[in-house]
Amino acid sequence: MNAIAAPAGVVSAPRPYWNSYVAGIGLGLVLLAAFVLTGRGLGASGAATRIVADVAYQVDAAAHGGTRGLATSAVRKGAYAAQYFKDGAGPLDDFLVYMFVGVIVGGFLSGALDGRVSLATLHGPHTTSARRLALAFGGGVVSAFGARLARGCTSGLALTGGATLAVGGWVFMLAVFAGGYGLAYFLRKEWL
Repeated sequence: MNAIAAPAGVVSAPRPYWNSYVAGIGLGLVLLAAFVLTGRGLGASGAATRIVADVAYQVDAAAHGGTRGLATSAVRKGAYAAQYFKDGAGPLDDFLVYMFVGVIVGGFLSGALDGRVSLATLHGPHTTSARRLALAFGGGVVSAFGARLARGCTSGLALTGGATLAVGGWVFMLAVFAGGYGLAYFLRKEWL
């Protein structure tokens, strides 16, 4: 369904969202294409972790002698981050990083083309914008911690793991839904 052009100075209504079944089939095809073309699935938390590892590496090296500090960086030698520096490759040398950037740019362009880009804090009538932002930040921190603890996020562990019938992927998604339903009662006033 196409949006009708509005007269100058009048903001037109955003185009409707895709049908969720069509979007789900599209996401499944993207996941299949990722497996066929790269031999791997999708995942956003892995890309975010790689970006953070590279930033920490650059900051640590700059604080300890600039270019000379790169080889002796504590980040590169750390047990957790060292996995991103194997075989001389940098942490950003992975298709997940490019996919992550593409998702952000593509999401913004899609929103802009459909008239959905705006700066707003959505919340229910019984709460404030500050409380809504604090809850969103807290939820993001808990989700990021959970994604690292589970070694994957909803795209990497749930979609990719679920598609490969990995038990961990299914357990993760069941835990996500159980947590969401369990907290819904206590947070309902944020929306109603």
